[in-house]
Amino acid sequence: MPLAALLAVLVAALLHAVWNVIAKRAAGSRHFIWLYSAASLAVWSPAVAWVLADAGPPRRAGAWLALAATGVLHLGYSAALQAGYRAADLSIVYPVARGFGPLLSFAGAVLLFGDPFSGASLAGLALILAGIALVSGLVGRTRRIDAAGVGWGLATGSCIALYTLNDGWAVRTLLLSPLLIDWSGNLFRFVVLCPTVLADRAGLRREAREYLWPALGVGTLAPGGYMLVLLAMRLAPVSHVAPARELATLLGTYLGARVLREAVTPARVAGAAAIVGGIVCLALARYR
Repeated sequence: MPLAALLAVLVAALLHAVWNVIAKRAAGSRHFIWLYSAASLAVWSPAVAWVLADAGPPRRAGAWLALAATGVLHLGYSAALQAGYRAADLSIVYPVARGFGPLLSFAGAVLLFGDPFSGASLAGLALILAGIALVSGLVGRTRRIDAAGVGWGLATGSCIALYTLNDGWAVRTLLLSPLLIDWSGNLFRFVVLCPTVLADRAGLRREAREYLWPALGVGTLAPGGYMLVLLAMRLAPVSHVAPARELATLLGTYLGARVLREAVTPARVAGAAAIVGGIVCLALARYR
């Protein structure tokens, strides 16, 4: 993987882990998805306006199809993630989602895009998935597995895989701006959720006061991190970028322990080491 792509993915992983901790803390909010979508539009719209003024709006039907798809898929991702955080711990939902998503993304990118792969990239993917299983406690767990947490994690991971493939196609083949792709997804969420939010104006005012800063945090960090991922997809195969993003699982586990006071076990330490080893394999993998 080119150094520039790897650096973009590493910074994106840090931003992703941080905003997920913020989102977990706001899991009690009914309207948090709408709030952070509105915040994202407020923060990033000037940059999108500059891009559109320079390049103009998309002209091909395929570009509009990709933008519509990213809106639907990111809404599904956001809804599944917040539902999972209401139902279970971050240490269950987050690793399952971040493990299942890249598994599907890797397979889809190889089958649909013809992305190159090697023994090193396959070994890296296997190490990352094994590490995620250890970090989440799905291996060696002594108590009953949280079915709701795992279920929502799988649903979230499915959305991750689908929007990764769609958005990878949009930036690599259609050459759409990462800014426009992410902004379109936020606009779609904002518009679709407006009727539900406006039907509960008292609740919206209360949550806007309580969750203003978390919404601004997620609305700023989430698009920034994802745009870095989309830029990385222009420089490296989707099948390598998607698994490398899972450094966020390591960072999320660390932040969960320090910020959310979740337990750190030897298995989680071993899992973190496996994730780092997998990322090294992907970074050193040679293309065919």
